[in-house]
Amino acid sequence: SASLVGSEMCIRDSMNTFVELRKIRFYAYHGVAEQERCVGNDYEIYVKVKYPFKDAMETDNLDATLNYAQLYEIIYREMRISSHLLEHVAGRIIRAIQTEFPLSEGGILSISKQKPPISGDIEGASVIVEW
Repeated sequence: SASLVGSEMCIRDSMNTFVELRKIRFYAYHGVAEQERCVGNDYEIYVKVKYPFKDAMETDNLDATLNYAQLYEIIYREMRISSHLLEHVAGRIIRAIQTEFPLSEGGILSISKQKPPISGDIEGASVIVEW
């Protein structure tokens, strides 16, 4: 728990801190069928990355946290590369996060294809990876 000392807050060392981006939307070209890779589809992405940004809470310094604009750029870059499987896209995104943010300590990534080529009433098909 946190306690107030004067006008400053003392932050406990054992807290878990995360950066999260919700409902990121892209039009992209992924799928096993050639038609899916040609026509494309709507995708929605959710990502939550565990990152130790206690120092940013105290210093107000962007360099002490995971910059969510850079996180978005990773996802944007990897979503632009056509793949057969969403699993492959997820793997590339996670590897890039781990490479570009070496202090990251895990997270959750969900990639949802909004109109999968499945006969039936379905809102979307997703892959979810927790690492």
